Parts: sequence; structure tokens; C-alpha cells
Amino acid sequence: MLEYNKSLKQFSRELRKNMTNAEKLLWSKIRGKQLKGHQFYRQKIIANYIVDFYCPKAKLIIELDGGQHFGKEGEEKDRKRDNYMANLGIKVFRFSDREVFGNINGVLEKIWNYL
Repeated sequence: MLEYNKSLKQFSRELRKNMTNAEKLLWSKIRGKQLKGHQFYRQKIIANYIVDFYCPKAKLIIELDGGQHFGKEGEEKDRKRDNYMANLGIKVFRFSDREVFGNINGVLEKIWNYL
């Protein structure tokens, strides 16, 4: 079991209640073991981070990136976080919100092929 910061539980719950439109769309396609029978969790706490979606069986994180991720500061934070997850043996897929809306089938295909 992965360690997590218990003080982030309430914030994680709030994020689940207030998902972005891109998160809602992707969640509708991966929830309920729709992809090869794999269970995904949303707004999962791992260490001091809250990830958008996590599949423990595949050790896969899916992050959906809005505009705040594309500045220098956002990219550096994401790089640090992705390296941390890689050190735990977890693969991170990043998709832009635009990708999710414009090419949901391509996003799902990449996830499917990894699983």
C-alpha cells in the first residue's frame, strides 16, 4: 500500500466533488473497470500529492493538464512530481484537456495499450 498524507483527505474529497469537464469526460470512460477490467481511482493521494486518476493494478497515473501546467513553474512542478512517481515504480501519462476533448479515443487507446 502506498503511503499518503492524511491531511490531504478533505482536499481530495473536494476535488472529487468539483472535477473539471475534462476529468468528468475521461472518468466516464474509465470508471467501473471499463478498460480491461482495471479499477481506477480519482483524486487519489500518493505521498504528498493528489493525482487525477490512479490504477494500482497497472501502477499507472493519468494526469489531465489545464493551462496552469504549461508555464515554466508548472512544468517544473510536474517534472518533480513525475520523477517522484517514477521512483515508486509508477508510470505517469499526461494529457492536455484539449487532447481529452478533441481526441478522447486516442487518449483511451494509449491507456488501453499500456494496460
